[in-house]
Amino acid sequence: MAQDEKDFTHGFGGDVAQAFANQVDYCRANGAPVTARAVAAIAAALDSPEPGPFLAHVRDWQGQPLADALPLRAAGALHALHLSGGEPALAPLYAGEAADDGAIVGDVLRRHGKELLPWLDGPPQTNEAGRSSNFVAAMLWLAGNGLPPRFECLEVGSSAGINLMLDRYRYDLGGMTVGPEQAAMAFTPEWRGAPPPDEPISFASLKGCDVAPVDLTDPGQALRLRAYIWPEHTARFARLDAAIAAANERAPDLVKMNAADFTERELARPQPEGTTRVLMHSIVMQYVPEEQRERIAAAMERAGAGATPDKALAWVSVEADRTMLGHVLKVRYWPGGGEWVTLARAHAHGAWIEWQAEA
Repeated sequence: MAQDEKDFTHGFGGDVAQAFANQVDYCRANGAPVTARAVAAIAAALDSPEPGPFLAHVRDWQGQPLADALPLRAAGALHALHLSGGEPALAPLYAGEAADDGAIVGDVLRRHGKELLPWLDGPPQTNEAGRSSNFVAAMLWLAGNGLPPRFECLEVGSSAGINLMLDRYRYDLGGMTVGPEQAAMAFTPEWRGAPPPDEPISFASLKGCDVAPVDLTDPGQALRLRAYIWPEHTARFARLDAAIAAANERAPDLVKMNAADFTERELARPQPEGTTRVLMHSIVMQYVPEEQRERIAAAMERAGAGATPDKALAWVSVEADRTMLGHVLKVRYWPGGGEWVTLARAHAHGAWIEWQAEA
């Protein structure tokens, strides 16, 4: 029986156990059976009487394991070890072959525990170019609702800045094509529902921040991004290679700064007429401290109060809804009341978008 079939919600801390169980379910629901096996195997190994430093740190986690994405931190460490060729025993697991996952992973993590500990120090870097389809679809909708179609984009939690290059990609969104003919990447997510509005959009600027920005041109840092890609999603590795090539041609505009400081700073800058300033983020807010989230919301409310038809403001969010094991694309905009509007359900990595917005 594969390890992810076993009940591993006993033995170690309930919050940690539940976080791993939730992540297994989430991976299965999003087409990642190998990653589900890896997460389940790590969880099973936590019951070991001699876990070693890595597993002991996971088992005795002092934070909030689900909010901290602890299972993905641990799975990223394991995948990095496999990608680097440092542990041949992991090959059957990542090839999707039958194996005693718990025994193999437990032994590997005990032997490599000390070197893998740094992977637990920070949240996963899950930058994914496919999510930019959501941002572009939202901007089409905003333009269709009368906001200036020239966008000044501000992304928080940009990681390596892959989505800050969205103006260099081409999109087919339900038959609506957007972007340059000679594009660094092309995206055609499975589109469910009516197409987004047919509007010409352009970009005045794209800039972003991250507390630990990743340099795509550094091979060591690029390996960190690869480790967080679910191994069964092979197209994502090709997209990362394309993003690395694009960054080598022209690096994204990315600064080291926390999300609240960046948002407050950028919203205080003068805004050109005829633009919509957009705060955007994807799979980020679960890692942002509550105090910063409150500051961001307050800053957006203040800026929204001063928005005009020629200097509009919008907030585009692609975040997880774990009650449905999926993601939701939502927007707010000013002037216009600033209420959240759900536009779509979306695949975590851009494979499909289920459009729900009215025209």
